[in-house]
Amino acid sequence: MENLFQAASRCRPPLGQTLTATREGLWAESILEAEKSLESRQVYSGKILNLRVDRVTIPGKGEAIREVVEFHGGAAIVALDEADRVLLIRQYRYAVDCELWELPAGILEPGEPPAVCAARELQEETGYRAARVEPLCSFYSTPGGTDEMLHIFVATDLVPVGSRLEADERIEVFPTLLGEALAMIERGEIVDGKTIIGLLMLQARQVNGRRRE
Repeated sequence: MENLFQAASRCRPPLGQTLTATREGLWAESILEAEKSLESRQVYSGKILNLRVDRVTIPGKGEAIREVVEFHGGAAIVALDEADRVLLIRQYRYAVDCELWELPAGILEPGEPPAVCAARELQEETGYRAARVEPLCSFYSTPGGTDEMLHIFVATDLVPVGSRLEADERIEVFPTLLGEALAMIERGEIVDGKTIIGLLMLQARQVNGRRRE
């Protein structure tokens, strides 16, 4: 049986078939036909993303223009120390011109498994190596305009090894109890999407684990 990362990595269903998620979490055939590309034009090629403009046909509705940001995808990690505190980081983000509370995360290198990326970013940004790295969830960040998929992992049994920040990175690490991190979400202090999802998914997993005990 395929795991959640294999299922989530299926960017497109088999040829001629469109899939959708059901309430039970299974996949079922959709009544919607896929849009078909008539023309595709790349208008920008950058270091971490590309931008293309496609002309597509919409079944029964004519044609439309789709602007798509192509992204390598990324991985984030919810790391728990020996006191069960989550390692949050705080860093300045130029695109939004402010400091953000985040989970350690980074962009996938070409061909790099998400788990390897997550573990690498954990060490580079926090100075810890994890003996255990487990998948938590995968999701599309903004499917209305980009194909970016993010993968989130849980890391435990941490060992300090020293951080290796890149030349342009300025990062502070703050071990934070999960309850306080969740309160920060409620207060509007944590506004980064992947971080909110990762923390809430960790809470859900812990609650489900207690129910099974």
